[in-house]
Amino acid sequence: MKRVGVFCGSRDGLNPLYKEMAVQLGQKLVENKLSLVYGGSSTGLMGAVADKVVEMNGEAIGVLPTILSKREIAHSKLTDLRIVNSMPERKAQMYDLSDAFIVMPGGIGTMEEFFEIFTLHSIGEHSKPVGILNVGQYFDPLIDLLDHMVEQEFLLKKTRDVIFSEEDPEQLINVLLSKSV
Repeated sequence: MKRVGVFCGSRDGLNPLYKEMAVQLGQKLVENKLSLVYGGSSTGLMGAVADKVVEMNGEAIGVLPTILSKREIAHSKLTDLRIVNSMPERKAQMYDLSDAFIVMPGGIGTMEEFFEIFTLHSIGEHSKPVGILNVGQYFDPLIDLLDHMVEQEFLLKKTRDVIFSEEDPEQLINVLLSKSV
């Protein structure tokens, strides 16, 4: 495993712990010689994780669609910033560049990216590990929903078990590394 795709918010969110964990995630990526692949923004949690990776001289690859380049200010110090035409192109490049994925707190874009990568895994399009960094129990309702889907027989347990979560960035990266193929 060389590159980790990180899906997270372009805002900081209410809880200061979100940003603190984004910074820690950036640090742990570099310490484990893993490159960051993310949405290319300099704002919010996206900016925080990228800032730390850049500060530590790690590789940070951003993929930013033109439509968001005015709202989510492009990070100017990345190793590689790719401007693409659309959100589908952004996701396709991020998926192709990444060997594993981490989901952090974010909004509807983050959730859409998570569910797409989870769906692609479930239908056999890829076998890359997918982990949730459950900062401040942000994802507890989502985890409960996934478990409820299993209980109600809309989601197979073996499919649900592909997704794992940790509250600590280092632990999450260790799990990713242990599951990489």
